[in-house]
Amino acid sequence: MVHRPTRYAGREDTELVIVLDCTDLRRSAAFWTAALGYVADPLADDDAYLALLPATGEGIEVLLQKVPEAKTGKNRVHLDLRTTDLERELARLIEAGARHTTGLPVEEDGWTWYVLQDPDGNEFCVLRPGQDGDV
Repeated sequence: MVHRPTRYAGREDTELVIVLDCTDLRRSAAFWTAALGYVADPLADDDAYLALLPATGEGIEVLLQKVPEAKTGKNRVHLDLRTTDLERELARLIEAGARHTTGLPVEEDGWTWYVLQDPDGNEFCVLRPGQDGDV
């Protein structure tokens, strides 16, 4: 597979990568590949980092970075996974290993979402846009 990275502001000299801290690379890779439909870099041979790439080869790389400490506090940046079928996507993510933090859905400005955590406690949202929102 050839990865064609996402360029920041269309610049050819700058690549956009999202980095997630984790304590167990393989466990996090299993969750995030299932959640995003990504694949682990087949050439990866590193105990500290593992690149997850879009299965199509095009898109933003997610780099898992192994850290010794567990997560504490709230994330200041998080991922949003937008979908038209919120309940189905929520069930799929829970099955993949996500944990609920909100219980009931949050509703604001026509949008509906849940806040979830990955196996390392990193928060992310799964949401359905309002009627005028794009997915």
